[in-house]
Amino acid sequence: MTVDPNAATQDFPSPQPRHRRPSPARYLVPALVAGAVAVGLGAYGKVHDPSGTAFNLAGFDSTGAVKSWLATAAVFLALVQVVSALMVYGKLPGPAWASGLHRWSGRVAFLASVPVAVHCLYAMGYQTYESRVFMHSVLGCFFFGAFSAKMLLLRSERLPGWLLPIMGGLVFTALTIIWLTSALWFFRTFGVTT
Repeated sequence: MTVDPNAATQDFPSPQPRHRRPSPARYLVPALVAGAVAVGLGAYGKVHDPSGTAFNLAGFDSTGAVKSWLATAAVFLALVQVVSALMVYGKLPGPAWASGLHRWSGRVAFLASVPVAVHCLYAMGYQTYESRVFMHSVLGCFFFGAFSAKMLLLRSERLPGWLLPIMGGLVFTALTIIWLTSALWFFRTFGVTT
């Protein structure tokens, strides 16, 4: 087969880039997952018969001390998260490795918070007998729901620039109030023990 170089060619229009509005499902799925995680944790904590204890680590006087120190480590790493996020977004000067610091401090903070949450749910359940404990229970469930939504949103493209900082702020605020209603309360009530 020969090709005629003088023949007219069909000109197809070049595809236009799609600048359409993101689908509401992009935000609905993380919101539904967040709600399911929060409600699921709360429901489990409410229907589960608390055992009173779930674990203790050698070198600590009590389970409360273990939980308080792990929660304190998580809050400290969450502060590192805030500062490194400000560096990544260019609001503070920072080193080139600020994004790595942000990712790894978040991972370690989450890993520090998991044994605390497991103990709270398994050993104590979802409690409402006083306002401090009720707020702690609600925000504990909210924290893991909001964290789940934030992790899902990280993988989305073309997010509004304000969404991830808002989600990060919600997660940080929830974790801070959880710490205030648990670890700080423990340290003030029983002393700074190990």
